[in-house]
Amino acid sequence: MMSALTRREALTAGFGTVLLPATLSAQPAAKPPEFKIGVTTFLSGPASVFGVPSRKACEMLVEQINAAGGVAGVPLRPFFVDEGPGTDHLVGEFRRLVQSEGVHAMLQSISSGSCLACTPLSRELQKLTILWDCGTQRIFEENRWEYAFRTQGYGTPEILAPLLYLLKTKPNFRTVAVINQDYAWGRDSWELWKAGMDALKPGVRVVAEMFPRFGSTDFSTEITRLLALRPDVILSTSWGGELVTFVRQATERRLHERSTFVLPVAEASLPTLGRSMPEGHIIGTRGDHWNNHPAPANPELFNGLVNSYRQRYNEWPIYPVHHMAQALWALKAGVEKAVAAKGGAWPSDLDMANAFRGLSFPTPTSTITLREDGQGLEDQIVGLSSFNDRFPFAVPKEMMLFPGAQVSAPVGQVSTNWLKTLTPAMIQSAGRSI
Repeated sequence: MMSALTRREALTAGFGTVLLPATLSAQPAAKPPEFKIGVTTFLSGPASVFGVPSRKACEMLVEQINAAGGVAGVPLRPFFVDEGPGTDHLVGEFRRLVQSEGVHAMLQSISSGSCLACTPLSRELQKLTILWDCGTQRIFEENRWEYAFRTQGYGTPEILAPLLYLLKTKPNFRTVAVINQDYAWGRDSWELWKAGMDALKPGVRVVAEMFPRFGSTDFSTEITRLLALRPDVILSTSWGGELVTFVRQATERRLHERSTFVLPVAEASLPTLGRSMPEGHIIGTRGDHWNNHPAPANPELFNGLVNSYRQRYNEWPIYPVHHMAQALWALKAGVEKAVAAKGGAWPSDLDMANAFRGLSFPTPTSTITLREDGQGLEDQIVGLSSFNDRFPFAVPKEMMLFPGAQVSAPVGQVSTNWLKTLTPAMIQSAGRSI
């Protein structure tokens, strides 16, 4: 989700240049005594609120997978890298893990900037790379990667699903304002929202576009302006401490009584907000893995993940926990598929990468399929904030599930262009109540 690189910086770093190797060799490989994985996540800085739970999940799940026989009979061994020091550090660590530690696969990253910087290394180093959390739509829309795959959804469905929910449940809004963090995710997500809104409900007036400095702790100026403008809808794709601070400061001044909040990535902040989150506002969960999912595909597996994490760490799992689980389950499914295709022999790096294209793997809530371009199709849950006796913080009610294929741009299409082709007829057919 978070991006440390601007579009220009990413292109300067080489992301926009396609350099296809002349040949991609598949050298025979010996079965290793352990399957080494590099895992990049935020262990320091503001995004550690996502990164630390993901590391906890990885450690727990690796133990469980190894206790059950590992991956194709080989135990997993993780090597963790902190994204906090920045992309230069991360690129260096990616290289070190592949070239010096001999990792067999990389699981990267939370930051979209990290993914933009590191994904080209998957081609250069010819190493299986799983994008386990970052949300930028540009990864697979601006290039094609032989060794890189994303095992969850991305920015386009995470924005389109809440927009459709708003249009289905509160369709009479005429004005909207945005308050997003001033960096690539904040601006890119607004671009996605506006493209979809203009196509699905033409004529909505944008009364304010506000992008406070990243890391802001005082939103009094923006809230004063919003109180004066009285927009029907306030969109914020902010996350972490900034979203918590904005919501608390806004509710103290009763802004939520004048406008409907749409918070597409709010799920991870709800435990911190506690009772400060107002009821009746639209919240997204960055997938279909919410802890009170009313109809998971595999209730036993779902409850096992949620309960084992709670018992071990005394906290509810937020979406990075589920995304890490999806990446590890995909890794196991893909490698074992590659081993089976080799008749039990150990696959090469290219063999493993080839096994991931078109891979379908079960999750506790659904089945995720990796498309031919490497992008995973993940369903999206959206609902209204509410309180009940089970949770000490707001949870979604009146939930709708939006299938990943329905809210994701088709292979080969740029999200902002595809969103512009949508018609209001989609509103009625999109999603279903759960």
